[in-house]
Amino acid sequence: MLKHLYIKNYTLIDQLDIAFHSGFSVITGETGAGKSIILGAIGLLLGNRADSKQIKQGEKKCTIEAHFDLSNYGFESFFEEQDIDFEPEDTIVRRELTATGKSRAFINDTPVSLQMMRALGEQLIDIHSQHQNLLLQKDDFQLNVVDIIAQDNKELSAYRSTYQDYKESERRLSDMKEKISKAQENEEFMRFQFNELETANLIEGRQEELEQESETLSHSEDIKTAFYEADNLLNDDDNGVIRKLGQCLDSLGNIEKVYPKAQEVAQRLSSVHIELKDIAGEIGSEVENIDFDPSRLDSINQQLDLLNTLEQKYHVSTEKELIEIRDDIANQLKNIDNSDEELDLLEQEVKTKLTVCENQAEKLTALRRKAAKIVEEQMSSRLIPLGIPNVRFKVDLSLKPLSIDGADKVQFLFSANTSTAMEPVAQVASGGEIARVMLSLKAMVSGAVKLPTIIFDEIDTGVSGKIAQKMALIMQEMGNNNRQVISITHLPQIAALGSSHYKVEKEETTEGTRSHMRELTQEQRVNEIAQMLSGADVSDAALQNARELLDLSMKK
Repeated sequence: MLKHLYIKNYTLIDQLDIAFHSGFSVITGETGAGKSIILGAIGLLLGNRADSKQIKQGEKKCTIEAHFDLSNYGFESFFEEQDIDFEPEDTIVRRELTATGKSRAFINDTPVSLQMMRALGEQLIDIHSQHQNLLLQKDDFQLNVVDIIAQDNKELSAYRSTYQDYKESERRLSDMKEKISKAQENEEFMRFQFNELETANLIEGRQEELEQESETLSHSEDIKTAFYEADNLLNDDDNGVIRKLGQCLDSLGNIEKVYPKAQEVAQRLSSVHIELKDIAGEIGSEVENIDFDPSRLDSINQQLDLLNTLEQKYHVSTEKELIEIRDDIANQLKNIDNSDEELDLLEQEVKTKLTVCENQAEKLTALRRKAAKIVEEQMSSRLIPLGIPNVRFKVDLSLKPLSIDGADKVQFLFSANTSTAMEPVAQVASGGEIARVMLSLKAMVSGAVKLPTIIFDEIDTGVSGKIAQKMALIMQEMGNNNRQVISITHLPQIAALGSSHYKVEKEETTEGTRSHMRELTQEQRVNEIAQMLSGADVSDAALQNARELLDLSMKK
């Protein structure tokens, strides 16, 4: 529950430092006094969007801080999951705004994201304002009420997991069908491309070999002439280099005995002579081997032309890349050939998951139908004492296509009398009736959900007198069940039943308009309620009436 609220430099509030109590409390004050400002500040602690304009004019920083007692509400797991120190008897939630537009959030002095603050805030406080009556027009709100009463969290969580798994398989099936369809549209062209590349007999590295062979064949005459001339220079019988070198060796051999150094030179020349004869032999072989083959050159050039054409066509520059394209097309064609089998498997998977999903949805529906009866009975029993004696309230549960929340569509039907057909509550109920319906729903739901604090912002709109008092009794009952209920009200019948009473006031100062809130003493409550009964001029009768209302509340 909310124990303490501190607000500094927020719109018209200089500083507010006030304690709250358990049970049922009320907040009163004239229209425009600043009650909505305080709710706005609390809303920031719940993760609502901040605006630097909310900072009090002339100030650089705004702070809103609340202290909560969470010792009886099972929040340990939340704090453990978020790795935040848990102080059950004094959990502190703080929001800071600066004039530069920066916003910071803290839980127990640990900086947290706004999303995390919002996740905690929605479990701490439920603010019911008049605009929340519009929730009665939304199917998901009505379904959520039924789910809360059904206590089907476990089943709903399991269903949602299955449903998401089913939708993922369905998406993959759709993607595969689209892929297969596109592939089949291009299949004929892809097979042509594959055959074209396959016929080319692509071999990595072969293109370089063919280019070299083409170059050789194209210059075969020049090559053969060069080798022939080299052969002549080496092997000519009269002037060949080998013959001359042999003569040199003979000359040196004649003087080896008289001039020993000639032997060393002769040995070196002998090595050169042997090497030259070996080289001459290779050159002679090349002269015999090299021959111009026009048909071979033509064949090679045709193959090179084909490779160059394919490379230009497929926008690549190497035979290796052509091979990669060929293999990729082959894989695509293989997938097309195998697609029927894969498609059948995936369709069976989707069908199986859909069956599981439908079975879980049926279990949810069964739980919801039981809960719907409970909602109908409780709502009727709650609304009759609130001045709708002939009320008929029905939870219309119909089937819809599977969605993330199941296969059920929920609509609350309502009639305030026996002669009128039941219609959707948001369409036929008056403002006062809707207020009573929403209070009854909140009272019913609060019994199933451990929500520490509920704030009702003028839920009494459209009602008065005894009905208002009975609404206050419901809020008082809610506050007595380990829960804190705070009602912002303009009705004395409701204000009198609060165990604590706060008043919001606005005053004009030399520095401008200021709003503040204070807790009233018993005598101050008498004056406040008397003023609510009679207006600015408080009569003795109004004071007496106020005391009677407060005395009556003490006896409740």
